[in-house]
Amino acid sequence: MIDSLDQIFVRVKQLLLAPLAGAPDWVVQIASSLINIFALLGVFLTLFALISVLERKILGRMQNRYGPNRVGPFGLFQPVADGIKMLIKEDIVPVRADKIVHFLAPILIAATAILALGVIPYGRNMTPFAIDGGILFFFAVGSTTELAVFMAGWGSNNKFSMLGAMRAIAQMISYELPLIITVLPVVMVVGSLTPDRIVAAQDGYTFGVVPHWFVVTPWGAAAFILFFVSGLVESNRTPFDVPEGESEIVAGHMTEYSGFKYATFFMAEYIGMFAISGLGVTLFLGGWQPPIAALRFIPSYVWFFAKLGGLLFVYIWIRGTLPRARVDQIMNFAWKFMLPMAFTCIVAAAVWHYEGRGLAGWFSSLAVIAVVYIALSRLIDTRKKFATRTYRFAE
Repeated sequence: MIDSLDQIFVRVKQLLLAPLAGAPDWVVQIASSLINIFALLGVFLTLFALISVLERKILGRMQNRYGPNRVGPFGLFQPVADGIKMLIKEDIVPVRADKIVHFLAPILIAATAILALGVIPYGRNMTPFAIDGGILFFFAVGSTTELAVFMAGWGSNNKFSMLGAMRAIAQMISYELPLIITVLPVVMVVGSLTPDRIVAAQDGYTFGVVPHWFVVTPWGAAAFILFFVSGLVESNRTPFDVPEGESEIVAGHMTEYSGFKYATFFMAEYIGMFAISGLGVTLFLGGWQPPIAALRFIPSYVWFFAKLGGLLFVYIWIRGTLPRARVDQIMNFAWKFMLPMAFTCIVAAAVWHYEGRGLAGWFSSLAVIAVVYIALSRLIDTRKKFATRTYRFAE
C-alpha cells in the first residue's frame, strides 16, 4: 500500500505509455519525454501561481496588513486576475529597439529556467530526465540566463535597461562561482554528477533519528549556507535585487517590457528560484529522503516538496526582513568572503572524507571551517573602513 502510493505517478505514466507497447523505441521515448514535460509544466506553473499569491499574503502578515483578499475565496484567485491583466495589456516595444532580440530575451530566460527543472529527482524513481551529468547540465543551462539578461538590456536600446543588465550580469557571474564551487564537495564525496546517486548517498540514519544528509556535516552546513545565499543572488531576490532597484534604475533590464513579456520575466525568476531550491534540497537536504527512519511510510515526493516549500518560505521571509544591499557591498561580499569560504568547503570535505567520515573527521572539518571564517572576519572588518557616522544639521 505504501509503495503503491509512493509510486502512483510512475504507474500512471506507465499506464499512459501502455498503448505504445508495440511501437518503435524512439516513439516511446518521445511520448515519455512529452509526458514528463507536461507534468513539469503543470506542477511548476501551478506552484508559480500559488507562490505568487502566498508570498504577498505572507509578506502582508509580516507587515501587519491583509495582502490579496478580494479575488475569490481568501484572495486565492488573484493569480488568475493577474494573468488575465498581463494578457490583455498592450505590448509596447520602443521604436529604436532591436525587435528580434527584444522578443527572444524573455523566451530564452523562461526556457532555460524550465530546462533546469528536468534533472532534479522529485521522488523515488521520479527524475524526469535522468542523465549521467545532471548537475553539469543544470549549470550549463542555467549559465545562459546571463545571455538572456544581456539580450533584454541590449535589445531595449535604453540606458536604464543596459545599466540594469550589466549590473545583473556582474552580480550573477560573481555569485555563480561560489554557487558552483560549493557543489564540488558534494560531487567529490559522492563521486558522481548524477542527482539520483547524490540522493542515494544521503540515505541512512544514525540511531534512526540523525539523517546522513550532507547538511549535518560542518562542510555541508557551510556549503549549504553559501549555496543558499548564492541562489538568492542568482534569483535576483532581496536583499540582492539591485538589478531591479526601482529607486535607481527603474526596473533594470525589464524597463522596456510590458504585458505578457514582463510576466514571462517574472515567471522565469520564480521558476529559477524553484530550480535552485530544488537543487539545494537534492545536494544537501537528502532530496526525497525523510528526516527520520520512522517516517518512511510518507511518500517520497511529499518530503521533497515539503523541503522545497520550507526553502521558499525562507526566501519570502528574507524578502520581508532585510533591506536592499548596495551593489558595491554585494560584489565585495562575493569576492572577499563567499569565494574563499567556498574553496574552504572543498578542503573541509576532503579532511572529513580522509579521516573516515566519522566523529574525528567531523571535528577536523569544523576546525578548518572555523579557522578560515575567523580569519576572513578579521581581514574584512568593515569597522576599520567606516568611521562612526555623525549627523550635522543647519542651525
